[in-house]
Parts: sequence; C-alpha cells; structure tokens
Amino acid sequence: MRPTTEAVPRPLTAGDFALVFPPDPGWVRAARDAVGTAVRSAGRDGPADTALLLTSEVVTNAVNACRRSGCSEPVTLYGEWPGPGSLRVLVHDGAPGLPVRRWHADDATGGRGLYLVGVCADESGVCRHGPGDGKSVWSELGE
Repeated sequence: MRPTTEAVPRPLTAGDFALVFPPDPGWVRAARDAVGTAVRSAGRDGPADTALLLTSEVVTNAVNACRRSGCSEPVTLYGEWPGPGSLRVLVHDGAPGLPVRRWHADDATGGRGLYLVGVCADESGVCRHGPGDGKSVWSELGE
C-alpha cells in the first residue's frame, strides 16, 4: 500500500462511471451495486468482491461524516479503469475534516473502514481533490 495525496487528472473513457447521491445510508447499496455492475460489464471479475467491500466501507464513512457534520452536499462515487486489470474507486463527500485510520475494540460495530481499505487495496489515499469542499477517499485494486 502506498497512500498518497496526489491526483492525476485524465479524461474519462467509455468504461468510467459516476454516481451522485444524497448522504443517506439507503444509497450505500446503490453505490455498491454500481461498482458491481461496472466490474461485471467490463468482464473484470477479479477485483469484484474486494471492490464491493471497499465501496461499502468508504461510502458508509462518507455518509456518516456528512450526517454527523450536517453536510447536505451530495456524495459522489467515481470509478475508472486506469490501466489493464486495475479499478480505481474514489468517493467524495463535502463533510469537513479528513478521515482517520483507526482500529476499535473487538466488539465495536464500526470504525474499521479505512483499516480495511489500507489492508485490501493495492493503493489508496485521501485527498482534497473533487467537486467543492470536503475530501475524497480512493482505492485501487488490480486483478
């Protein structure tokens, strides 16, 4: 894992996708489904299970951050295929502050999202790039 705050702009391609939705927990499934559909339609089943897990974790974190801070800006999920066999998913929210990677007690029901991203993704990071204020959390998976 090589976390970074660099974002390299590039034009969208036909395999790239985006989903914009309100910061509501009901949208976590839709975000996960969008990534699953993109992976299947691209015929790249290799990163599918991990991509779905990481998408759920990061979108849940974004929704929770917005709800805690009172932010009503939409959450945006971007997916792209930056190279053969790799998938990058970026989730942007407008909530202030940056997420912190931590580990909670064994019986805690949450708090492991960024830990899972760091362990499961080939690369990941947090940056301030994206529409408006807030931050983006991204991860990249290879096949």
